[in-house]
Amino acid sequence: MFVSSRSELSEFKRRYRWMRMFVVLTFLVFVGRLVHLQIIDGNEHHKESVDNVVRKVSIPAVRGRIFDSKGRVLATSMPSHTLVAIPYYFDMGKGYARMVQLLGLEEAEAEAIGERIKERLEDPTDMRRFQQMTIVERISQEQLAAIKAHGDELPGVDIVDLPVRYYPYGNLASHVIGYMNEVSVDEVATKSGEAEEPYRSGDRVGRKGIERFYESELRGIRGWRKKVVNARGLPLTRKETEVILPDARIQEPRLGQDVTLTIDVGTEKIVEQALRGHPSGAVVVMEVNSGRVLAVASKPNIDPNKMTNGLSYAEHQALNDSAFRPRIDKTLYENYFPGSVFKPFTAMAALEEGIITSDDVIHCSGFHEFGRRTFKCPRAHGDLTLREALVVSCNVFFYNLAEMTGMDRIAKYAREFGFGEPTGIGYNNEAAGHIPTRSWYDDKFPGQFRIGHTLNAAIGQGNTKVTLMQVAVAYSALANGGTIYKPQVIRRIETSEGDVVKEFHPEVKRRVAVSGRSIDLMMEGLVGVVSEKDGTAHSTMSDKVQIAGKTGTAQVAKRKRNDGDTQAQYHYSNRDHAWFAAIAPADAPEIAVVVLVEHGGAGGEHAAPIAVEIAERYFEEIAPRHEEPLIADKTEKKKVRLPSQDSETTAASSHRR
Repeated sequence: MFVSSRSELSEFKRRYRWMRMFVVLTFLVFVGRLVHLQIIDGNEHHKESVDNVVRKVSIPAVRGRIFDSKGRVLATSMPSHTLVAIPYYFDMGKGYARMVQLLGLEEAEAEAIGERIKERLEDPTDMRRFQQMTIVERISQEQLAAIKAHGDELPGVDIVDLPVRYYPYGNLASHVIGYMNEVSVDEVATKSGEAEEPYRSGDRVGRKGIERFYESELRGIRGWRKKVVNARGLPLTRKETEVILPDARIQEPRLGQDVTLTIDVGTEKIVEQALRGHPSGAVVVMEVNSGRVLAVASKPNIDPNKMTNGLSYAEHQALNDSAFRPRIDKTLYENYFPGSVFKPFTAMAALEEGIITSDDVIHCSGFHEFGRRTFKCPRAHGDLTLREALVVSCNVFFYNLAEMTGMDRIAKYAREFGFGEPTGIGYNNEAAGHIPTRSWYDDKFPGQFRIGHTLNAAIGQGNTKVTLMQVAVAYSALANGGTIYKPQVIRRIETSEGDVVKEFHPEVKRRVAVSGRSIDLMMEGLVGVVSEKDGTAHSTMSDKVQIAGKTGTAQVAKRKRNDGDTQAQYHYSNRDHAWFAAIAPADAPEIAVVVLVEHGGAGGEHAAPIAVEIAERYFEEIAPRHEEPLIADKTEKKKVRLPSQDSETTAASSHRR
């Protein structure tokens, strides 16, 4: 069939129109896509392209400092060069081998570093691949120079100045100050939700003491620094960097806040020197008119520098295996039988409940029989008043008081003075101690309660347990006339510029529901313990400062000799604990000093000399009484008054002899 040229032309034009339409539509699609990429999503894609060449390096925050009450630094941060790397950009081939060579690492250390990096690279969903990780802390000047000179061979590697925690006084007050160590993987998830600044692997966190309790205040907020790198991960010049990053390239970190304690380094040194020669013990020194803690010592203690920077396996085992439990804060976490330091509070219950008066007399023949049991006293003291019984620490007198007063009344007044509950000081885990009651025995040991339990409780044995901090609070209340203060170890929190964030003032918990006459009688007896010839601490009487106090010799559970025990170890572990609770000066009390020597023996022989030495040196070296303070102390000092001579006759009159 013949087709005309006109038909061919018409067909060509039709096809041309379709081709032209296709080209126009394709062009419009490309234009639309370009508009979408460069205008609509332009900023996002520009950010992605910039992110591909920008590395964000963290700038660590400098942790806040810890000061003593006179401004001496107890904990600070020292600059340290630290080698870090971002695993995703790190060359595990030549780069890794070169880094090991430049640092001069031992084979085991190099392998450990390699394994840590590979761990983050194994899982493609692990976002820690893109996070900065610490390779080597505190590199030497030689290592620093080598890395800087050959930095172009180490993509993904950088050097940052990380602050390292440092404790200038070492072990001094270490249980109060605490220490730090690295946050675990689990804690990165849990703690990050609680903190203003998320935790990262490699961060250090406060573990004990003030470092733990004030972690959020001390920690600070990290900053960052951005740098631009090429395809090999090497940094560009400053001019090239400014083109890609015209905006801020650095955000300075926010410094942590500073914490000032009530602890005084001078007093702390006196305390720890006074404990010399004793392998295990504890001391608390407290201002009786404010509750401020001046010194806390728990022996043996720990070195926070080693705890923070890492213990060797041998050091770790030595701490855990020590029979003297250096990790435990013996002033708060451990509780003990108080022995005779508890007797003033048993006496208080009898006085306040009208069971006895200051004039009543009870006879001590050296033992007290009850049922089939015989409760003994160190010796036969004869006829004694309450004051005299405190001075010589007569057990028989207090057995009689316990029998007349009852367990629940004794418990009531013990709790009034703060026993049986945490003091609330807060910086470490705190034991509540235990003050037994009749209902407690009925619940725990149905049908097994005996009056003998009350007799033991009255002299601080049986199931009566206390902490040193509780004893310091209670004796401070005796010294100040009956005010229970919440013990305080923090003075204030400040910014790094010195602006006060929070000031901590003395906090009164309550006034004890006890008459001033009863408290005065207790104080008179405590003075006699030291000043009178028959007093259990008379041999330690000071000619420099008048001291009131109470000795205690607390029995411990006897144990059998283990196969590995030497005779000395066996003898030591079965010796009684030695206590002494002191108030000084007795005529106008300022401080309470509570001493416990674990397995020390008699309190008057082994604990009292320590307390006297502390009190003497405190008023000689720290707070000489002949000097006026720079700022007048308006706190009223408690004056010791003699008890009234017209005490009323009570139910105890029949016991007079």
